[in-house]
Amino acid sequence: MNKDRIKYNERGLVSAIIQDKSTKDVLMLGYMNKEALERTYESGKVTFYSRSRNELWTKGETSGNYLLFDHAKLDCDGDAILIQASPTGPTCHQNTTTCWGDSKASPIAFIDELRSVIHQRNEERPSGSYLTSLFEKGVATIAQKVGEEGVEVVIEAIKGDKERLREEAADLFFHYLVLLENTDVPFEEVVDVLKDRNN
Repeated sequence: MNKDRIKYNERGLVSAIIQDKSTKDVLMLGYMNKEALERTYESGKVTFYSRSRNELWTKGETSGNYLLFDHAKLDCDGDAILIQASPTGPTCHQNTTTCWGDSKASPIAFIDELRSVIHQRNEERPSGSYLTSLFEKGVATIAQKVGEEGVEVVIEAIKGDKERLREEAADLFFHYLVLLENTDVPFEEVVDVLKDRNN
C-alpha cells in the first residue's frame, strides 16, 4: 500500500475497515492516524486512534481478542483503508464475531484455527503431544502418515462407506496440514496455486 496516497481528514484520521482474512467478513470500522497505522505494521496487531480518548489503542489489549494484521489496501480515492486481519477471538465488545452481530462461521475459519494449533505445537513441542511426536520424528514419518491416510481414503471411497470416508478424509487433511507446517509451506501458497490454475 502506498501510504503517501492516504488522504487523512482534518483531524489527521482515516477510516479503517477491518475484514477477516479467512472468512472475508467485515468485522468492524475504526479510525487510524499515521502513528496508529505505523504501529499496526510494526507490531502486527491492528491499532486504532480513539476519537473519544484521543489516544492510540490496540484492539484486544484489554480483552485479549487481537486482530493480527495481514495486509492493507487503500481505496481508489485514498480516504479509506481495508485491513485484512486474523481475529484471535470475538471482535465486538459485545462478544460477537463482528460489530454487526455474529456471522455464520465459515469452515475456513476453523481450518485457520487448526493451523494455528498445529503451528503452536511445532513451536512449543509440549511433551506428550501427538503432534510433538510427529514433528520430532521428522518429515519422512509425517509424509508416510499422509500416504497411509490417503490410501485409507481411497479404500473407503471405493467401499462406499461415507461415514468412514469422512473420518479418513479428516485424518488425511489433518496430516496434510502437519506436513505443510513441517516443510514450511504456507497453506495460502497452495491456495494461490489453485487460484492461478483457475484463471
